[in-house]
This record gives sequence, C-alpha cells and structure tokens, in this order.
Amino acid sequence: MKAHLQALIARHAPQCDYLEVRIEEAEASSIAFRGRKLETLRVSQGKGGCVRAIVRGGLGFTSFNNIDRLDEFIALAIKQATLTGRGETKLAPTVPVVATILPVIKTDPRQVPLAKKIEILDGYSRLIMEADPEYIPTCSVGYSDSYRTVRLATSEGTFLHQEKMDLGCNLVPLAVRNGQTQMASAGIGSSNDFNVLQGLDTEVRRACQTAAALLTAPPIKGGTYTVVANPEMAGVFIHEAFGHTSEGEKVYENARLQEIMKLGAQFGSPILNVYDTGLVQGSRGQIFYDDEGVPAEKTYLIRNGLLAGRLHSRETAGKMGEAATGNGRAVGYKHPPIPRMRVTCIENGETPFTDMIKDIELGVYACDAFGGQGGEMFTFTAGRGYMIRNGKIEEMVKDVTLSGNLFKTLKNIDAVGNDFFIHETGGGCGKGSQFPLPVAHGSPHIRIRDVVVGGK
Repeated sequence: MKAHLQALIARHAPQCDYLEVRIEEAEASSIAFRGRKLETLRVSQGKGGCVRAIVRGGLGFTSFNNIDRLDEFIALAIKQATLTGRGETKLAPTVPVVATILPVIKTDPRQVPLAKKIEILDGYSRLIMEADPEYIPTCSVGYSDSYRTVRLATSEGTFLHQEKMDLGCNLVPLAVRNGQTQMASAGIGSSNDFNVLQGLDTEVRRACQTAAALLTAPPIKGGTYTVVANPEMAGVFIHEAFGHTSEGEKVYENARLQEIMKLGAQFGSPILNVYDTGLVQGSRGQIFYDDEGVPAEKTYLIRNGLLAGRLHSRETAGKMGEAATGNGRAVGYKHPPIPRMRVTCIENGETPFTDMIKDIELGVYACDAFGGQGGEMFTFTAGRGYMIRNGKIEEMVKDVTLSGNLFKTLKNIDAVGNDFFIHETGGGCGKGSQFPLPVAHGSPHIRIRDVVVGGK
C-alpha cells in the first residue's frame, strides 16, 4: 500500500501545488435501547478513501469506495482544483513525517463479544426502569464503538499509518409527570478502554434521582445573577462558545472577528487560561497527528487573560500567517480536514469551591448542560440548577438558561476552581456535515458575575 500510494502521488504531484491521499478502513458496532426494548443492533465494516489536491489556491476533493480506481480519482481532484484555482496556495509548513501510530489499548471492544455488550447495556436499561417506576417510564441507552485504520500519503513526503479506537455511551432516564418530561444523563467515553463502560451504577442512579427531582423542582426566577458553573457546564461553555469561535476559518472569514480576536488582546482576568490539546491519554479527543499529518500539541487560546492562539488546519494557518496547530480533522474519508477541537479546557485555578460560593448572597449553581447555541451571543441550558443563598447551596431549580455575550462573559469570570475535571461524553462534536467527531472538554468550577438567567 505504501509503495503504491507514493508512486501514484509522485506521478501526479507535478500537476499541482499539493496532493494528498487518505485511505481508511473501519469497523464499528452500535447498540441502542428504548426503555427495555433493544431498538438498534448494528455491526459494520467499511473501506474507502479520498484525494485532496490544491492548485493555485483552488481545492479539489474526491471521495470513493473503489480503491482500484485511485489513479482516476487523483486525476479528477487535480482537474477540480485546476478549474477553481485563481490565486496562491498558502499552506502552513509542517515537517514531513513517516510513522506508524498504534494505540495502547487496555481493553479492546473488538475482543468483547457482542452478547456481552448487550448484556451490560441491558443491565443499565433495567436499572433505570426499576429506579423509580412511578415517574421514570422510559429511558434512552445508546452505545457505539469503532476502530479505524487511516493511511495518509502526501506530495511533501509524509506517510502516516494511524490506528484509532473510539467508544462512547449515553444513559438517559426520562421522568414524566402530569405531561411534563425531565431528563438527566450519565455518559462515558474512551479512546483506549472498553472497561470504562462497566461499573456505572452509582452514576446511573444519581441521574435517575435528578430526573425525578426535576419534576417537582420550581422554575428559577429569571434575572441577573452571579453564577457558579460546575466543571461539566463550564467545559461545555468553553467548547461551544469559545472553542468554535477560535477555529481558524471562523476568524479568517469574519472581518469583525479578526478585529476583536487580535492576538494579545485582553480576554479575561489573569487567572483565566484556556487551551485545546490532543495529548490527553485515553480521552476521546486524543490524537497523535491530525488528518493532515501535523503533530498534536497543547495550544493555548487564552493565557493569563490574553488571547494567545487559535485552532488551525494548515490551510487556515497559511492564510492567516500563523502556525498549524494539529487541529485539521475529518470525521471520515468522505470529508476534507477542517479546523476542529480535540480536548478543550479551562485550566485549573486556585480557588476552593467553598471559597467560591461563601460571599454570594443570592446566586445560581448551574450544573451539567443540555445543549444550547454557542458563538458570540450564546445560550445554554443547564441540566439542573440550585440556588445559592448566603454562601450555601440550597434548593434545586429547573429551566436554568444562561445567555450573554461571549467576550463580556469571559471577562466576568472572577474565580477559577482547583478541582479540574475532564468530561468524556458519549456523543460528539458537530460542525457542518461532519458529525460526530470524538472530542472532550474539561474545566474546574468557575464563577461568573452578572449572568442573565432565563426562567419563570
């Protein structure tokens, strides 16, 4: 395979400024329960590839399943690029690499019988359905795993053979009362160990208790509060609102963001540090090289309150005159690599949780997250909330929706906790048509002044 790809690239490379071929083999399984019913059971294998060619800044991209026609698809990609190229090819430089990257796996899901996977998930379904029969009539249990082998060959001399494992699971009880539905979740993910799926009974029971308690919790009274966000909520906020805003093409294609997001600009107090990394062992966001052959690194986005960087593919880095960061990722061979996150985090701080809340007369403790809208103006819904009264966590409240301006909110973070935690979810990150990409997010508790909280 290596010699064949290199020979084809050598033959076609003189016709373009840059040429790459990615070949992928994948095997996967997915299982889903709805209540006690097994709804989905799927095992698949696939093989395909793609070609990306660049001529005078024009991009040609083809994807295919018939590897035998690779020579034809290379020629087609070059033709596309030639037709669209009208400018200058700008790719950030990278050192060509020849390497084989194999994951260090603790327990390989491919070695676990399908019947055993079903047994584990069936057990969680039963546990949820028996937790509170009066108020939890159904649940959603979803699991998936995959193992991908990806070979990348480029006209610059890179040849990478990478093998990647991924696993994710979400366990969601749904509580119902008088036409009202509430939910909570327990989720897990890994890039190296099937066994993270086992031993989640405590987390599942806690999710069931939360879902049931939300049925009788009062809606929060809308207003402006000091908000303390738990690590999961803070991690979702930094991923959705700031991580996506930091992706290279978002800034390059938006003149207003270019003005706002000048490197060195003040984005928060000196206690705030934000980074994105591919180096967290076992995380779903762990990578060794991105899908362009750029090595993974820890990229600071905010350092000591100052804007320090952004997330780049080679293309966006080249256009902006900055360094590639190892964030050129594709969800599979049907897509070209674009700037994507890996593990996006607020770095650990120094403030204990008790000190964070002790001076708050009236505030909100926002925990977990059930989606929202990121970007400069954001809206996020907490999975659950609690009122903070005179420095103590008090009653649970629901319908806790946080909204505001991203840049003002970052500057209003006035305390960063010392209890950093990386949250591995069973889902993935979506962008354009590329979903779900394995990622993770992390943070300690954070405190934010003057947050608009929607409610009753």
